[in-house]
Amino acid sequence: MERNVLQQLKEWKSSSERKPLILEGARQVGKTWIMKEFGRLCYKNTLYINCDDEPRMQTLLADDYDTDRILLGLQAISNVTIDGENTLVILDEIQEVPRGLHLLKYFCEKTPWLHIVVAGSLLGITLHKGESYPVGKVNIIRMYPMSFMEFANAVGESQLIEILRSRDYSLMSVMHTKLIDLLRQYYFVGGMPEIVKSYIKEKNIAHIRQLQSEILNTYQKDISKHSVPEHATRILQVLNSIPSQLAKENKKFIYGVLRKGARATQYELAIQWLINAGLVHKVPRVSVVKTPLKFYEDLSAFKLYFLDCGLLGCLSDADPGMMLIGNNPFVEFKGAFAEQYVLQQLVQLNNTPYYWSAENATSELDFIIQKNGQPIPIEVKSSDNLQSKSLSFFLSKNDGIHGIRFSTAGYRKQENMQNIPLYAVETTF
Repeated sequence: MERNVLQQLKEWKSSSERKPLILEGARQVGKTWIMKEFGRLCYKNTLYINCDDEPRMQTLLADDYDTDRILLGLQAISNVTIDGENTLVILDEIQEVPRGLHLLKYFCEKTPWLHIVVAGSLLGITLHKGESYPVGKVNIIRMYPMSFMEFANAVGESQLIEILRSRDYSLMSVMHTKLIDLLRQYYFVGGMPEIVKSYIKEKNIAHIRQLQSEILNTYQKDISKHSVPEHATRILQVLNSIPSQLAKENKKFIYGVLRKGARATQYELAIQWLINAGLVHKVPRVSVVKTPLKFYEDLSAFKLYFLDCGLLGCLSDADPGMMLIGNNPFVEFKGAFAEQYVLQQLVQLNNTPYYWSAENATSELDFIIQKNGQPIPIEVKSSDNLQSKSLSFFLSKNDGIHGIRFSTAGYRKQENMQNIPLYAVETTF
């Protein structure tokens, strides 16, 4: 499978400012595979150690940070010789070694020639528990589930990818039905690599749901294992509430959905745990659409989206037939899957999405991003209905700003907005 993050890894390899690399991302997004694939494609040899399966790593790092001694130990454990810049060193599940992350500081300072990448499950949780972090001594790349275009390429639709990249909307209109069908499949399957591989191989819908359930069960076990019981209960309440939160017309996160009388102070840590684990995306509200958007963030209001649209479908117990046949995934669920999908593509493109709502009014914009110092308002329509009351209202009050409406309809340009097909999100920005 081709993953976009591979290009980022190649750029890291060739950078004159390269430092030890931390590859972040939720469990099961494909971190281990891409590190090994990167080593296979770009280096003469790869030294790979899974710190969770190798007890000698605890002993190796127990005494000091003598990099010469540690490098000798890594070679002895792996039976791989480090040949300068020709070798990629991979330390997986680095959080299982208490001193592992701090070691990167010494590799940065004493062995800048070393090409080393580390990753781990729930690494974000480890970093926020007070683990000594090598500030300024590492590079970081964040990895996500497969995007729509990565999914399309994986299932053999490379020609459709070229059409999307061309941004030729007239040609897209010719292939509109096929692209919409592919998008429907992506809503159901999602972008978790193991599930995509199974879908390509078997096209077994029941097995897809089984694999999705197993990943969700793994996440739930992680929550129970890595947090105290009272905290774990609240984390699970937040996680399990996401489908109902997104099914509301107003998708602002409401604590009362969790339980009657719930307050922010009781669930703030639970939400942050899920963010740190990479399982949810928090989209804050901005009260004013001016740049930089961060200046106008309303800390009291936000939306929560899940990691992956396929997993969201499983968590929601959405019927596979409704997801895969006809227009159901677009017209049902009050736009939840369309917004979830767009959010995933936006974060893949390194955007920081916000949303806007008017004070004491019903107008709301699904997302606002910032590009080249300018705000871009985005409205997401789950069908081909092109009524855009909120976006039109907003643009009428903000001269000089151009908006984007994503929908299942074809391309259309208006005075101060464009309608762009949902399947073309990745090539829009």
